[in-house]
Amino acid sequence: MENFRINISSTTSFTLTGFPELENMEHWLTAVLLMLYAISILGNTLILFIVKEEQSLHQPMYYFLFLLSVNDLGVSFSTLPTVLSVLCFNTPETAFDACLAQMFFIHFFSWTESGILLAMSFDRYVAICNPLRYSTVLTDARVAHMGMSIIIRSFCMVFPLPFLLKRLPFCKANILTHSYCLHPDLIRLPCGDTTINSMYGLFIVISAFGVDSVLILLSYVLILHSVLAIASREERLKTLNTCVSHVCAVLIFYVPMVSVSMVHRFWKQAPEHIHKFMSLVYLFVPPMLNPIIYSIKTKEIRRKIHKLVLGKL
Repeated sequence: MENFRINISSTTSFTLTGFPELENMEHWLTAVLLMLYAISILGNTLILFIVKEEQSLHQPMYYFLFLLSVNDLGVSFSTLPTVLSVLCFNTPETAFDACLAQMFFIHFFSWTESGILLAMSFDRYVAICNPLRYSTVLTDARVAHMGMSIIIRSFCMVFPLPFLLKRLPFCKANILTHSYCLHPDLIRLPCGDTTINSMYGLFIVISAFGVDSVLILLSYVLILHSVLAIASREERLKTLNTCVSHVCAVLIFYVPMVSVSMVHRFWKQAPEHIHKFMSLVYLFVPPMLNPIIYSIKTKEIRRKIHKLVLGKL
């Protein structure tokens, strides 16, 4: 028993995994991931610059977009160190505490993104269903309070996860499925009872993502009800067009997130490459596509990018 305890306490690191099952294609996959990082970082930085500099974008909808871009940069920079370490420098070992810290930030930014998307749906609801009250309901102070509430909620939800993991004995081979640390991946490794960890993880998924997605859906039911009351078909399409970017952002976030959570919990026997692919889509696609979607669908942003890149109005 004494030797067993010593073995448990000596666990100080995790081994991250690249794509050994796709060894012949690993260089191509690395190149693709680095390209996704570059697009995400450049795109979101550009959105931040444009929203800050363009006076016409100083309104609630774009303040939330600004916050979304900051959050997407956080997601990218949370995974970047270990992805580079594993795929580019072939150093898969990461310290126990560093892995828990990375897990905290990855999930913190995921929960924050969910809250931001909910706030953006509220913005669209007020703008379409109560346009005359828009400026009085969504004041700068209220937008700031909403942003702080989203961040505080995410922090409080994710904060217990590292401590719940740290209390457990890690006596198995500490090899993770991905090149970054995720909670569903980490709770497979302890040899102690992980029921509390699994239940708490499921609870915060339901109470945050579940509640947020239901409220977003409800907001769009009310929006559709209001839009259908508009007599002109052209006006209906014009109004709905203001929601397209947000709907796309919601879909590219929630669909992969729900999929990866379900695969980890209810299809544990799935091939490893399925887990990896779902997690890659979940973490890499939204930060890359969000700035592209908003750049295409927002005239002011599109015009500013055109001016910056081509030097034309």
